[in-house]
Amino acid sequence: MPARPPLKLPFLDDVAPPLDRVDLVTVRLPFVAPFGTSVYTWTVKDALLLRLASGGVEAWGECVADPDPFYFHETTGTAVHIIKDFLLPLVEPGIKLSELGARFARVRGNGMAKATVENALLNLIATTRGLPLHALLGRPVARIPSGISIGLKETPAALVSAVESAVAKKYHRVKMKIKKGQDVEWVEAVRRRFPDLKLMADANGDYSLEDSRHLRRLDDFGLMMIEQPLSYSDIYQHSILQKELRTPVCLDESIHSPADAETAIALGACRVINIKQGRVGGLAEAIRIARIAADAGLDAWSGGMDETGIGRAVNIHLQTAEGFSLPGDTSETANYFAEDIAEPPVVLDADGFVPIPPGPGTGVRVLPERIARCAIAWDKVR
Repeated sequence: MPARPPLKLPFLDDVAPPLDRVDLVTVRLPFVAPFGTSVYTWTVKDALLLRLASGGVEAWGECVADPDPFYFHETTGTAVHIIKDFLLPLVEPGIKLSELGARFARVRGNGMAKATVENALLNLIATTRGLPLHALLGRPVARIPSGISIGLKETPAALVSAVESAVAKKYHRVKMKIKKGQDVEWVEAVRRRFPDLKLMADANGDYSLEDSRHLRRLDDFGLMMIEQPLSYSDIYQHSILQKELRTPVCLDESIHSPADAETAIALGACRVINIKQGRVGGLAEAIRIARIAADAGLDAWSGGMDETGIGRAVNIHLQTAEGFSLPGDTSETANYFAEDIAEPPVVLDADGFVPIPPGPGTGVRVLPERIARCAIAWDKVR
């Protein structure tokens, strides 16, 4: 099969507009229920937001970092520092986004901070031009399949109850969190209740190669994948584990860049990739990784980070791009927040699909009164 031509991203030829005002705002929203993984349990969402204003048009971006370093080394605090002191000074009026990306590359790592700025700029450009974000990305409107991530539950029965609610909503895929001592029995209980459900398990790096024999027990349950079973920084050991499992391994935290994806594919470390645009540096990098996966015959999907409606809408538009072949972590707002800071909320249609918010930019309207009520920090950058 002949190689496809290099991926071109025409939206990177767009230019940054002059910025009249820039704000960094941190809001705190309580979760409707604690969200537990193998690394930590969160009861609130502290979301760092970037507001850009130009010529009477306003647009927002969201950083996916947590206030703590338990999931990832970037935090809301480090992101404020990197965005304010290193990235925003590089955003000059009239600079092409491709050139801005090259400038950002001089800042090592900090993909969450970079994604925040890129997303806000793309949202601002699309809104100014009256285009939906997916159209700016060069993608047609599409029906977005839904997926839900269910945190750790104290008992298998509690987990089954949560899955029953998801199935009743017609979610196309269910992800359940697992960890050592809370895995096989929980997966078995869900599979027994729902023998045909598209089900996956997410370990968030809680296991090691010494656990491979135990992890092979999960092969009996017909899972779509087991996500990030080993260290969040590893690719090589996953290549060893994948050879021992029938269940596809999905890499998530190990993938920070297109080069990481190429390495994982070359080593046979996974058969699926979870692409979190907010962690890999933004939409452009996410689209590149999805293309790499597609060219190698791997499935890929858009991962979520419990975003508010601002970041959730970006992920919805992203899933119109080529290569996102599986339902992402795209679930209803009500699973996380009783009251969000943006409207409309995400609500599944009768067939379990997620509608793309209509209108220019991301299509969501940020509500100033709710921002003001939820804000715990506000920095007027300019």
